[in-house]
Amino acid sequence: MSEQLSSYRLMAVHAHPDDESSKGAATMARYVDEGHQVLVVTLTGGERGDILNPAMDTEGALEQLPQLRIGEMARAAEILGVDHVWLGFEDSGLPQGDPPPPLPEGCFAVVPMDEPVRRLVEQIRTFRPHVMITYDENGGYPHPDHIRCHEVSMAAYDAAADPDYHPELGEPWEISKVYYSHGFIRKRLETFRDALEEAGLPNPFAAWLDRWKTEQGDLMARVTTQVECGAYFPVRDRALLAHETQIDPNGNFFAVPIEMQQRIWPTEEFELAKTRVSTSIPENDLFAGLPEEG
Repeated sequence: MSEQLSSYRLMAVHAHPDDESSKGAATMARYVDEGHQVLVVTLTGGERGDILNPAMDTEGALEQLPQLRIGEMARAAEILGVDHVWLGFEDSGLPQGDPPPPLPEGCFAVVPMDEPVRRLVEQIRTFRPHVMITYDENGGYPHPDHIRCHEVSMAAYDAAADPDYHPELGEPWEISKVYYSHGFIRKRLETFRDALEEAGLPNPFAAWLDRWKTEQGDLMARVTTQVECGAYFPVRDRALLAHETQIDPNGNFFAVPIEMQQRIWPTEEFELAKTRVSTSIPENDLFAGLPEEG
């Protein structure tokens, strides 16, 4: 557990509802339990998603998806114990084809940067987070909204501290640290694969691992910070399942028994991208190096 005695504020910026529950959710639940304040900012409504849980793929469900996802997000936030705000942009969808079709007019990935940066700066100056979590320059995976989430987050990190930037949005605020969340790590899946095979259980990650051999290296090389949060994996899973149109309870998210996860990989991984405070790498706490708050 964290040795910090102070109460800090953590902001997690995500592209779509459900991203907060699949990326750093157990870390957020741990910090809430320790008395810190956590705010999730969701940039889009996920309107152009699909129904990914076969049990929810019923008549009319796709047409109701925007409303369904609002309710799912509210339930997930309640489970995690976090506060939540929508930034109000329209999901861009994931274009398919070669070449891919143009993105829809007015969607998040094509609106000028000024407006999402301004809205996020307003949230930063209101909440005044000590730490912000977002995605790396590749978006975690190359969804246009995830890549734009990275761009907007990093621009807002600078702009929120600039007293000349839209002073009507509130007093300038310097975020002390920014982290990229790294969830899909090859070494983690290889560790799970070996443990499943040793236990005589099927390996659901073979296709992912084969694809990784040719598509990318292991993000573990970029990780600076591993937060012990295995005790909160059940909370993470409940939050994931709250997104019932998106998360199949029989899918790969739940393929590894939770007791096995807690035993062999009880952490979530982050990369320290920006810091205004002195800290020592590797870290085990996103708030490491911060001065004590009263």
